[in-house]
Order: sequence, then C-alpha cells, then structure tokens
Amino acid sequence: MVAAARLDNESTSQLRLGMETASSTVGMTGIIDPRGGWRATSCPIAGAIDVVGVRSAFLLLREAFYGTTRFDDFAERVGVSQPVAAARLRALVDEGLLMRVPYRDQGQRTRMEYRLTEKGTAFFPVLAALMQWGERWVGPSGMELRHRECGEAVHAELRCRQGHPVPVTAIDLVATDGPVAAIDLVVSDQ
Repeated sequence: MVAAARLDNESTSQLRLGMETASSTVGMTGIIDPRGGWRATSCPIAGAIDVVGVRSAFLLLREAFYGTTRFDDFAERVGVSQPVAAARLRALVDEGLLMRVPYRDQGQRTRMEYRLTEKGTAFFPVLAALMQWGERWVGPSGMELRHRECGEAVHAELRCRQGHPVPVTAIDLVATDGPVAAIDLVVSDQ
C-alpha cells in the first residue's frame, strides 16, 4: 500500500512538472516499427537545427518578425556583439530566411537592411510554438500574440489536413514515398 501511494505521488509530481510518460510518444508504423530497426539519417528536425540552431539566430528572426530591419537595431535588441550579429545575419541570408535590401537615408551612403523571405516567414509557427511553450514552462512574458481581426489570442497547435486538432498520443510516424528516404534500415546479422 505504501509503495502504491509512493508511485501515485511520483506520477502526480511528474504530471505537475510536465513530465509525461511513454504514452505521450508518437507511434511508429510500417517499416519503421520497431524504432530500433532504423536510423533517421535525413531528419528534417536535424536539418532545421543546422539552419537555425543557435539562440542568437532564433532571436534575430524574432526581431525580424517584430519589424526590425537594420543591422544596429538587430544587434542591440538581441543583445549580441556586432560581429556575432553580422555572422548570424549572413548565415540567415545564406540559408534564404532573410534577404538584404539596399536603403539610403537622405545624405547618407547606401546601406543594407534585412527582410524576411517566404522561407523565413514560414518559420513563424516555430517561433510562435516556442513562445507558447516558454510562457507555460519557463515563465510569463506579459505579452501574447493576438489575431488582429478579432483580438483573440493566437496559439500553435497540431492539426491534420482535415482540420482536426491532434494530440501527440494520436500521431503516427510513417515512412513515405518521398524523393529522399529519411531512414536507413538497420539490417540484423542474425
């Protein structure tokens, strides 16, 4: 009885802290079940992290979405040195998330400002989801995203193509017939 009570208290503590159990995992189906039978060699998560994998890159993109366009403003608002801002902005341009556009203030030389590209704009749901997660698990910021037309809060959520909200427990990872196989099957020598 004491052991059962201890387990119940431990489970309750885990839920309070946001620690989910194995039932909160994505299902594996088809040739990718079992999980130990393949390696994710062309993982889009790993690829995305390679593109925008450092804190300053995420924050520079945040600032671009907040309307920042000029180099000095990016460096100041993100709190990084000018060399770091220059390197990260260059990388974001090279990866196609930002583009450089010339501008010229009256009486000044022509300079470049940074604007989001279509690829960069497509990254916004990632930032919105990070903001939402941070508000819940790290601490409130006192700000939220709101729909301009109706004034309601905006949140990120997973939905299928039919429009149904989908919790992680109702998601299966399946191999598709894409141009690049995202897995390498592990062949057993047994």
